[in-house]
Amino acid sequence: MREPNFKNLLKVLRREVPDRPTLFEFFLNGPLYSKVSGIPLCPEMSPLESGRMAASAFMRLGYDYVNMHGSQFSFPTKQVDTKASRSMEDMAVITDRESFAAYNWLNPEDFDYSTISTLASELPAGAKMTVFGPGGVLENVMQLTGYEGMCFMLADDPELLQTIFDEVGSRLVRYYELCGQQSGVGAMISNDDWGFNTQTMLPPDLMRKYPIPWHTKIVEAIHAAGVPAILHSCGRLDDVMDDIIDVCKYDGKHSYEDKICPVETMYERYHDRIAILGGLDLDFVCRSTPAEVHARAAAMLEHSATGGGYALGTGNSVPDYVPDENYFAMISAATGLDYSSF
Repeated sequence: MREPNFKNLLKVLRREVPDRPTLFEFFLNGPLYSKVSGIPLCPEMSPLESGRMAASAFMRLGYDYVNMHGSQFSFPTKQVDTKASRSMEDMAVITDRESFAAYNWLNPEDFDYSTISTLASELPAGAKMTVFGPGGVLENVMQLTGYEGMCFMLADDPELLQTIFDEVGSRLVRYYELCGQQSGVGAMISNDDWGFNTQTMLPPDLMRKYPIPWHTKIVEAIHAAGVPAILHSCGRLDDVMDDIIDVCKYDGKHSYEDKICPVETMYERYHDRIAILGGLDLDFVCRSTPAEVHARAAAMLEHSATGGGYALGTGNSVPDYVPDENYFAMISAATGLDYSSF
């Protein structure tokens, strides 16, 4: 276990060279949290209990922070079974003005955010909390309307669609304002998948009309709390990268895939404008040998050693199908720690 120091991640987010190689991950997975922390994984864990398990794991693995939801605030949709894959229409609850009027909007103010401060007070000196949201602006609208439903609404009732974006966006702004009032928060993550392998979910001009203005307000709320703002977003975002950097003013960008653009190339293109976080393609991490994963991680750290603005991690997250030995091989390139005891 190495001593956490959140100042290293702050240097990365300022596009500086950290004092030592620094890790960044959106989230790991329950069995891995349990394995590393030694805390049994139980289905009925409270947010504080699951947060403590995650915090223990993040600290033992060599991170400078632990990442968690700020509260249980959400945008309720239809209840669906958990599946490996499902239609984007399955959860839709708003299809027209009548169903919009009937929808029960929850408000961020009605939820408890104290778990953030409680966990922060229990972390080792030098560590901080980072907070992510209950999905993002575009994701939540697509879940409420369905993707096809959103597209039909663009043609049939664009004013209603704008109203839905406003209802979602304004609540997310307030959510981040409330998270920022908690002690021990070092950064906040706006998690909103904007695209897929070939393009954004909406044409760039519609991205600029609907979700991007609300992301600008979210970043303003995060910055007003005195902390950096990170965008976690999957997909090919070439057409809106300038908006992410110059309009929204995000400090860091997370989520990369080799089949879209390898993180090494993204680093060369953008590291002088926005911090590049993670990026080792998840398919590569899963299918390669531990030695191959370690070698690429070490090469990426060497590649960014003088330019700064980089923290090591996967391209997306660490779901439970990632081989533990491959994940440990990746992070050991940054920490130099031996994880064989886990």
